[in-house]
Amino acid sequence: MMHHHEQNATIPKAQANTSACSCCSVSRRGFLGGMMAGAAAWTVGCSRMGLRLGDVNPREAIEVASFRPRPRVRIMGAVVRQKPPYWLGWPGTSYKVEDERARYSKAFADAAKRVGVGFEEESQPLESGEAVAAFVKKIQAEKPQAVLVHIQHFGHWDRCAEIAKAGIPTIIFAPIGMAFTQHVKNLSRQRGVHVISSLETSAIGQAFRMIRAKHQFEETRLLVVAGNQRRESTLEGLGVKVRHIPRVGFEELFSHTPETDEARYVADKRFRHAEKIVEPTRKDGLNAARSFLAAKQLLKNEDCNAITTDCLGMVTQRKVPTPPCMGASIFQDAGVTYGCEADVLGAASLMLSSYLLDKPGFMNDPVPETVKNVLIVAHCVCGTRLHGIDKEDHEPYILRSHSESGIGVSTQVLWRKGQKATLVKFQDPKTIIVDTGTVVGNVNTPPAGGCRTSVELAMDNMEDVRDVLGFHQNVFYGDHRRDVEAFAQMYGMRVIHSPEHPEEKA
Repeated sequence: MMHHHEQNATIPKAQANTSACSCCSVSRRGFLGGMMAGAAAWTVGCSRMGLRLGDVNPREAIEVASFRPRPRVRIMGAVVRQKPPYWLGWPGTSYKVEDERARYSKAFADAAKRVGVGFEEESQPLESGEAVAAFVKKIQAEKPQAVLVHIQHFGHWDRCAEIAKAGIPTIIFAPIGMAFTQHVKNLSRQRGVHVISSLETSAIGQAFRMIRAKHQFEETRLLVVAGNQRRESTLEGLGVKVRHIPRVGFEELFSHTPETDEARYVADKRFRHAEKIVEPTRKDGLNAARSFLAAKQLLKNEDCNAITTDCLGMVTQRKVPTPPCMGASIFQDAGVTYGCEADVLGAASLMLSSYLLDKPGFMNDPVPETVKNVLIVAHCVCGTRLHGIDKEDHEPYILRSHSESGIGVSTQVLWRKGQKATLVKFQDPKTIIVDTGTVVGNVNTPPAGGCRTSVELAMDNMEDVRDVLGFHQNVFYGDHRRDVEAFAQMYGMRVIHSPEHPEEKA
């Protein structure tokens, strides 16, 4: 793994000047001077787009990570058990009930802090039917986003089921020794319930991410830049609000975005950390950085959290001198979705790995390699922080031109051989295609045609890669099939696996 750092557009603190903007290290006077040259052009452009001038501040440097939704999520918790001391039955008399309760309570609180959700646990365990009934009334009245039940005796799963019936998304944590298969077989498969029977407390953090992810979806407004009409819609089931605006809005904004100090900083940084630069020139880099800045400004103007643009249309019709590939990669590394080709469900699929797993995704075109029977996933936009948006390390990348047009800057990210990967795609807002595989190689263009980042995957349980479902799937590091399935079960979504449904079209 490469050990380059700080791949989004934020200046390291050590370089910051107290009078500088938040995205570059120049003085305020120098930054404003560079921006003033384009101020008049901004005014003209804003008028042509029908934007309110009060919504546009050409002197403002916008932190890309600020667009990531940060919903307020409250999780209420309780311990369910028999009144100690225990005699016979599991967990057994050698299990120090109070010590373990305190240890797990701390693990729950620590996980909530890491994930960024609120967690509050009842001070006294629920040791009677009356106590459970009172807790059910409490959560029904206060309506938290989720409930965490920590069971400490295998004889009280009926009380866990009573809490789950309250209709609040319910996580049940059963350390090993608190459940037999018969206890969890049915309850663990119910909608709105997630059972963890394990000693792995890391699973609690992932369960909290699952709750957070749903509310991140609900607080997301996706900006679709395509066509010539303005309209609003909602992805029912996910809760994502979708705002469509005319494509000319981005074209105009880009044309009036000057080569600022921030643009130079963004371009220089992306170029500096590349393993190799093949086609792009410095001018290409500056244009790509201007596209990045224009996208940030447009998101702010439209009060949106994610974006997908008719990028190929703009490039095909020569409306812009660069596709948005480089900037979109920076967005992905910051945990903010930038989808390709105005594909709404493709963008929602990118959000899934970002919100549920804190990992950037790679929206791709699936290509069958029939001799080796591997799937090649290919596109010209890929994040580099494939192990997580909270990780400073990034995978090595080569700067290339946009493959189809030969202009601009895109990243050829070199995926690690042997790395497990997951593919997801929302077939519709309530149906998710999920498959897994292993990275076996990277494909260069040329000799191949197609997009710059092209990764070979040996698919799991797949006799013929031609049967992989979906298009513009999101591919990301790790075997996260069970995490996606748990999210789908909690919120009533259907899951499809390609090997089981090769006849279904997606």
